[in-house]
Amino acid sequence: MFGIAMALRLIELILPEDHLKYARDVLKDCQASGIWYEKLEENRMLIRILLPAEKTEEAMDTFEKHFSMVDGFRIILFPVEASIPRLEEPEKEPAKDIEPPSEQQIASNIGRISREELYNDVADSAKITKIYLIMVALSSIVAAIGLWRSNVAIIIGAMVIAPLIGPNVALSLATTLGDIQLVRNSLKTMIVGVLTAFLLSTSLGFIFPVIPGIPEIASRTVIGIGDIILALAAGSAGALSFTTGIPTALIGVMVAVAMLPPLVTCGMLVGAGFWNDAFNALLLLLINIICINLAGVVTFVLQGIRPVTWWEADRAKKATKIAVVSWTLVLLLLLIIIYVSHRT
Repeated sequence: MFGIAMALRLIELILPEDHLKYARDVLKDCQASGIWYEKLEENRMLIRILLPAEKTEEAMDTFEKHFSMVDGFRIILFPVEASIPRLEEPEKEPAKDIEPPSEQQIASNIGRISREELYNDVADSAKITKIYLIMVALSSIVAAIGLWRSNVAIIIGAMVIAPLIGPNVALSLATTLGDIQLVRNSLKTMIVGVLTAFLLSTSLGFIFPVIPGIPEIASRTVIGIGDIILALAAGSAGALSFTTGIPTALIGVMVAVAMLPPLVTCGMLVGAGFWNDAFNALLLLLINIICINLAGVVTFVLQGIRPVTWWEADRAKKATKIAVVSWTLVLLLLLIIIYVSHRT
């Protein structure tokens, strides 16, 4: 019988030795694929727990609930590339009358990674680094050349290297969790990236003979329902790529499709002096940013991502409602502006 292929995580739980008996009781309901115990120095115990990735959040929340006040307590999470022998698929039990699963149990069955692992990945992508700035600059230059030449292949190449997915997903997650510090970091990173791309593309607009009639440029100055659907799909895909382990480089192209071409188009048209067309490209960019983050927040909420404590969850719920309502109102305002500008 072949084992099933599943994403695995290894949790290392460090506790004082006198908490071992209580830890064994807690671990009974852990649904682990394997548990190992090792004695450390200074009367501490190392407990290794092998779990499917989608079960780690529930397990870590349980450990934190029971042991967070214990001196010396620590949880360390590792991704597992392989485990031999392979895990066997559990036999399905016959259906019987049982209580409906809780929200946390539903979330754990969605097949996503834990909240802590997701936060760590997203927080790293929301930092301003030299590589981030270099990649934004390079992708902007490549996109500008592709737009000027009306070459779709070059534009796609620019979107492959554009690192714009990180701060957008980070902002969506920060809103979902009510994390003010992550909101600040992601906004700062996004603004710096957008300004870098805008200034570079504006400079290139002075150099290249840019005209609004170039097909790939003209298509970024007209806003349709398809652009909104694209941005919503990109935001949802971006959130899913982080929570399910899909390679973000591939999904990042979708986010870059919605952000990079209109951003660079706006800059190039400003540099060339076509203010009205640049304004239309700016409206498309703003609509796409709002839709990407709106879809990202909704996706995270539907996946059951929320803080572990009730007071943090209550704060996050309020922050999410405020953000969703605000973004929706701004989106409607932008659509009204577009409608009015087209009528005049």
